[in-house]
Amino acid sequence: MDMVTVHEALKKYFGFDTFRPLQAEIIQQVFDGKDSIVLMPTGGGKSICYQLPAILMPGACVVVSPLISLMKDQVEGLWGNGVKASFLNSTLDPLEQRMVEDELFQGAIDLLYVSPERLTSKEFLPLLRRAKINLVAIDEAHCISSWGHDFRPEYTQLKFLKQELPGVPILALTATADRLTRLDIAEQLALDNPELFLASFDRPNLSLEVRPGQDRLGQIATFIKQRPGQPGIIYCLSRKSTEQVAEGLRARGINAGFYHAGMNDRDRSAAQEDFINDRLTVIAATVAFGMGIDKSNVRFVIHYNLPKNIESYYQEIGRSGRDGAKAETILFYSYADVSLMQDIIKQEESDLTEVKLAKLERMQHYATGQICRRKMLLSYFGEDLRDNCGNCDICNKPPQYFDGTELAQKALSAIARVEEKAGMNLIIDILRGSGKQEIIDRGYDRIKTFGAGRDISYIDWRQYFEQFLNQGLVEVAHEAFGQLRLTPAGKEVLFNGRSVEMVQARAIREKQAKPQRAAAKGEQVREGLFQILKALRLEIARKNGIPPYLVFNDATLEEMAKEKPLTDEDLRQITGVGDRKLHLYGNQFMDLIRSFVLEKKEEGFSVAGATYLESFELFRKGLSPAQIAEKRDLTEGRVYEHLTYFLEKGEAVDLNRLIQQEELEKVLAVAVREEGEQKLKPIFEALDGAIPYHKIRLALLQKK
Repeated sequence: MDMVTVHEALKKYFGFDTFRPLQAEIIQQVFDGKDSIVLMPTGGGKSICYQLPAILMPGACVVVSPLISLMKDQVEGLWGNGVKASFLNSTLDPLEQRMVEDELFQGAIDLLYVSPERLTSKEFLPLLRRAKINLVAIDEAHCISSWGHDFRPEYTQLKFLKQELPGVPILALTATADRLTRLDIAEQLALDNPELFLASFDRPNLSLEVRPGQDRLGQIATFIKQRPGQPGIIYCLSRKSTEQVAEGLRARGINAGFYHAGMNDRDRSAAQEDFINDRLTVIAATVAFGMGIDKSNVRFVIHYNLPKNIESYYQEIGRSGRDGAKAETILFYSYADVSLMQDIIKQEESDLTEVKLAKLERMQHYATGQICRRKMLLSYFGEDLRDNCGNCDICNKPPQYFDGTELAQKALSAIARVEEKAGMNLIIDILRGSGKQEIIDRGYDRIKTFGAGRDISYIDWRQYFEQFLNQGLVEVAHEAFGQLRLTPAGKEVLFNGRSVEMVQARAIREKQAKPQRAAAKGEQVREGLFQILKALRLEIARKNGIPPYLVFNDATLEEMAKEKPLTDEDLRQITGVGDRKLHLYGNQFMDLIRSFVLEKKEEGFSVAGATYLESFELFRKGLSPAQIAEKRDLTEGRVYEHLTYFLEKGEAVDLNRLIQQEELEKVLAVAVREEGEQKLKPIFEALDGAIPYHKIRLALLQKK
């Protein structure tokens, strides 16, 4: 396949001028009929790798996806780009299914999305044999491996594809898979010497932050209120906590809902649709949420609890910022989360218990680490980041270290003096000199360390105890109601004076935003236009019954607000604007941008292209160049320059109102006589200056 044709299709259907890393190589592998395993981060452009070949090759691509709820959005998005696609799953009635099957046989669709259950059913096999299949793309391919973090038994039946479709390339795609999982994918699918494409796992547009797990709801509410209208997901460990978090946020005036598997289908679907369509700003959900949506403009992901492994964490934060615009991620951490997850894993009594515990430990190391978060995250996936990222909490506010030996000795002494019969909270109360009845009843108010740490806040003590746990100075006796025990290392510190280096406790509340300097006029204009463009997008989406991001994503709107395209040609240069969307929505967005630019010009803002646009709009209203020149106090030549600009950009400009037919013929005759002369001056002189330069230029444009 000619790659020029491929690039043209990339722009036509998806609005992109260039491929992202590895996309072109993967697509060429498909054209060559070879199998591949693709590891690419969420938002990295996996879907282009099979959608583009499917459009350009004869036949149809079968896309295997475990997410029935996602198929409808994916297909709607493809149709919005001018791509013929459909899906087969349990949501269709028999007549609808038959119609899709007929389209497949007739070659009327390029992509068919199916669930693994549907694909492996006995009814589907004859369809596969009859249809012309050019590619099989298996999304979420890590589900096939028992080593993966989201194993699904139905995926293990997909090995038959290689036997039933000989010569058809198979593309296995996933956002997260370690070395063992990758090997398992190749074996389970019986892939033929597959090429491994391992894209960078770096998502530089995502900021990474870990916060101490105290007053989580208060922190979240403050964070959201400082970002009004921005959609986000809050991942919670339990169904109950999703409801509690949503209720707590609503009580604070935030438009929040919840989603979990315990809801009935109708309520769950309604919550998902409300979030996708921007009727719901924030959703608190269990980890299943997100796999079933393709919402590109999620601006933040918050983990209320510690995830069970880095793969899950990475996949979940990857659901933010998929449009490439900036997004934020926050992880709340406490040792109690680790303890809870350990108990859950041990209760599962699986053969993989030790593996899961080891992965949880790596997750804990990430949460408590004191080096660049992105370095830690990428190193897990075997990728080396040479420089610090500059976009995580560690880089933005490097930890302050201090000699914590005396502090640790106070805490360890308190544990020893209560004979290791108290949990963390009670020990902190003792150190802070609390008058709680339990302390008095047990006589702990009479021990030497009572009140020895009253100068340190409860929240800061919690953070310091997390560090004691992470450094192995104390351990939690889960079998004894969470009582703290001294470890050999802790006894070394307490009795032998071994030194302890610690990190200064961090303030956990979101700081109130400081009054910022007045934004530059250019920034004000850009932000104002961006908000108006979002409002238009929402209006169009609701009128058409589709999610707003299927019109244009946030990154595309941000680029429009920055560049302010005034013509179709300008708009076509914006990333994410393909032929289909230009045809469907171009005029509405163009009219809005033009109106905005003229309005800002009247308000005294300097906006690129505004003076050209004003002349063009007056011309469209019927004024002649001479009238425009008089009205705007410009030379007629300058008005012609403005109108010529739009003519060159392909806009409809009535030449008959700008140059007489006799003048046009004279200019073209001289140009032909001078053997294609395109320079203005020789033609001007040959005509003895009878026709001005600006009309000569127009005539030459007409000749082209």
